[in-house]
Amino acid sequence: MKQKTTASILSAKELAPDIYEMWLETPLASHARPGQFLCLYPKDKSTLLPRPISICEIDAPGNALRIVYRIAGAGTREFSGYGKGDSVSVLGPLGNGYPPDAGKGKKVFLMGGGIGIPPLLELAKELSAEKQIILGYRDRNLFLAQDFEKYGKVYPATEDGSAGTKGNVMDAVRENGLEADVIFACGPMPMLRAIRDYAASHRIPAYISLEEHMACGVGACLGCVVKTRQVDPHSHVHNARICTDGPVFLAQDVDI
Repeated sequence: MKQKTTASILSAKELAPDIYEMWLETPLASHARPGQFLCLYPKDKSTLLPRPISICEIDAPGNALRIVYRIAGAGTREFSGYGKGDSVSVLGPLGNGYPPDAGKGKKVFLMGGGIGIPPLLELAKELSAEKQIILGYRDRNLFLAQDFEKYGKVYPATEDGSAGTKGNVMDAVRENGLEADVIFACGPMPMLRAIRDYAASHRIPAYISLEEHMACGVGACLGCVVKTRQVDPHSHVHNARICTDGPVFLAQDVDI
């Protein structure tokens, strides 16, 4: 159940250029799931709207959540200046999450691109499966790669070829001759389209988390919709709200 609360910052640091992490002390950790996200409220009221940021790790016993985000504007730039002992208003946990049981006992791909990498870390921890972790980066700043190595074999891909496969996550799959029964993914839309097509051609399910600009984060404004095969009971059209019906969807159910 979502709630708005004030979280205390346990730690904060830069992981790579313009990529930051924070550990937040908050009771929201007790009912958060992999693939869900939080809305963080900047103190600068001129920024108006909260910033949706995916949950990276969950420490339920310690009442702590880890988020990893990229500076994209005034709000996230403000967050990057926070430090231990500061506080931030948080709404969450929001959205649905990945279904870990869908990969239980199977061979799976965890595929992340850019800032779509962090939401997969908690899933990697909780998933009982043979995990092949394919991560796409711009360059050799492989943030979180060492964290993922604790849970499976990591296959990095970089756009400039400075580490791993030169190219994208699909290039890494082809170069390494990888196969899977199920895919869990998050990243930019072109990557997700390629994964959807790959999954369809191999007749395997792909659970994709859609990145989208959001306003309210709770389904009221209809500012983050995606076309679907099914009629949405809220809007009565072939749309779904990414913030509440998603962000995780079966790739075959959405038109991206």
